[in-house]
Amino acid sequence: MSIALSIGFMPLVDAAPLIAASEMGFAREEGLDLRLERAPSWSTLRDMLAFGGVEAAHMLSPVPVAMALGLGGVSVPLSAVSVLAVNGDVIGVSRALAERMRAQGFGFDFSDAVAARAALRAAAGAGLRIGVPFPFSMHAELLHYWLSEPGAPAIDIRTVPPPLMAEAIAAGEIDAFCVGEPWGSIAVETGVGELLLPGAAIWAFAPARCLAVRSDWAAREEETLGRLMRAVWRAGRWLDRPGSRTTAAEILARREHLNLPAEVIDRALSGRLTISSRGDARRVEGFVEFHAGAASFPWRSQAAWIARRLAKRAGQDPQAATARARGVFRTDLYRRLLAGTGAEMPGASEKLEGTIEADTPAASESGRLVLRRDRFFDGRVFDLSVPD
Repeated sequence: MSIALSIGFMPLVDAAPLIAASEMGFAREEGLDLRLERAPSWSTLRDMLAFGGVEAAHMLSPVPVAMALGLGGVSVPLSAVSVLAVNGDVIGVSRALAERMRAQGFGFDFSDAVAARAALRAAAGAGLRIGVPFPFSMHAELLHYWLSEPGAPAIDIRTVPPPLMAEAIAAGEIDAFCVGEPWGSIAVETGVGELLLPGAAIWAFAPARCLAVRSDWAAREEETLGRLMRAVWRAGRWLDRPGSRTTAAEILARREHLNLPAEVIDRALSGRLTISSRGDARRVEGFVEFHAGAASFPWRSQAAWIARRLAKRAGQDPQAATARARGVFRTDLYRRLLAGTGAEMPGASEKLEGTIEADTPAASESGRLVLRRDRFFDGRVFDLSVPD
């Protein structure tokens, strides 16, 4: 008899491992009946998980860290047991702002974060309103990291649910956005916005979304959690195969999932993005990763990077925040519950973030692990052993 699990998700391409686990039979092979529940906003999804409406959820990776730091008003301990997707976010601007940037000579190369920042500031001036799906999100962290250099004008970051981002741009409520695909592409499709950068241009291997569960549920239902993690890991491996892309796009397009055209979803899966209503296209290698480069491994150093940035803005002690965050990304559960699946197990659970320029072999149990490029746009390196 199958074990029924309610799983919350947001209608985004990076929910694909959960959706594929359900639709392609990986969950069934593990004796699970996944009941996917679509949420209207990230705050709703967080509360669904925290208060027992679902057993697990597709979650913004900074949310469990923020909750561990007592931020956001909900303090139920959550565990990020794996990373569901690396990257997959886009930064876009209104058409009016894009036209001003072009008039100043900016070419929208979709790769140079330094040039894009300069062009954006010159065209927008001091009054830049940017939409993000949630205050505690990789979207917000990437924007703060990219735009908050010394002496720069403050940015006004506003919360807009992903499916409403194009409407907010059209209504003039925001000038720009950072959002997960396909909602940036929807702004292009509806003619209200243009794409400026992929999130990967700011941090090349950012842990955008995670598989999150309540920590007490993980301790009580570890065997069931293992089944879920194995099903999702196998789904991520399937998604990584080039021949799976068309099928994945068609599945995600269904009414009960994203309810959007498959060809728009395919842009994110292929990394071939249309950035303007004129049809300008750009290719982004590794635009979204589900499996390659140990993409699903919950590095403690990534949790620490998130924690220190949140702590600084909240006026908390960064070192204390780091200590709490390292227990949120559950490398222990990942190693134990995915043993025997073929999942790559790095030799360490934390690393220097931002040092890898090209695919690089790394120590692992199998000896076959190759880590992907993880550079920050400004060349900085994050070493969690070094106090700020």
